Amino acid sequence: MTKDIATPIRTKEIMKKYGFSFKKSLGQNFLIDPNILVNIVDHAGLTKEDGAIEVGPGIGALTEHLARASKKVVSFEIDQRLLPILEDTLSPYDNIKVLHSDILKADVEKTIKEELADVEKVMVVANLPYYVTTPIILKLLTENLPIHGLVVMLQKEVADRIAAKPGSKTYGSLSIAIQYYTKASTVMVVPKTVFMPQPNVDSAVIKLMKREKPAVDVMNEEFFFQVTRSSFAQRRKTILNNLTSQLPNGKAKKESILSALSAAGIDPARRGESLSIPEFGALSDALYPAFKQA
Repeated sequence: MTKDIATPIRTKEIMKKYGFSFKKSLGQNFLIDPNILVNIVDHAGLTKEDGAIEVGPGIGALTEHLARASKKVVSFEIDQRLLPILEDTLSPYDNIKVLHSDILKADVEKTIKEELADVEKVMVVANLPYYVTTPIILKLLTENLPIHGLVVMLQKEVADRIAAKPGSKTYGSLSIAIQYYTKASTVMVVPKTVFMPQPNVDSAVIKLMKREKPAVDVMNEEFFFQVTRSSFAQRRKTILNNLTSQLPNGKAKKESILSALSAAGIDPARRGESLSIPEFGALSDALYPAFKQA
């Protein structure tokens, strides 16, 4: 078996060989602990019949572990400087395709059809760049892609918000947006000391397994998310105050909002953070007739 890329010595050797320097703007922090990579891949539950999508392979530290565990890996890398490095570091593997592409602009569905048509299931497994974590996860979930789930490393604070339960300080519209599509759990906390360069914060690995159908069945998905975002606009405000100030013509429709809260069995004095996803679903459906465009 080839020597792991993810060690401090090997990482420094590769960087020196290519004269590579980190770009802060791309959120580049490379993992230098193989044990953590093995753990991440284990949580993804990949077999030799499965495919993996990776975002931001860096110098290939996680990519090689994915290649060892799965049938095929497709990696999206935005930084052109890394392409020749990846070609070198990943040369022992014949089941990796590196695409020079921004995942946020890519047609991921087309890529899956072209590159991963012959696998049993597709998992997204990645050490995500901190600055675009949320847009990447939401893109992969809202585009209704044929993926089984995601196991991704991100800033611990963001992971806490994604996996938060109602009633906690970290629970908010992001928790709902992601838990609407997936079952979310934090599987590992990763100290900043295992990265090069060291970030300022600790990281966490979160597992997001896609639900067969969304967590709640609503009349209008877009409006449901509008209601959840509005409910957390000012955390200290009651649900009634937030909805009145945030929904279109909310002040004029205060009576309709009060009626909808009553119909959904929700006390107007509660705060958004106390409502479960099913409660938000019931509230959204009760509000929708008064707010849908004529």
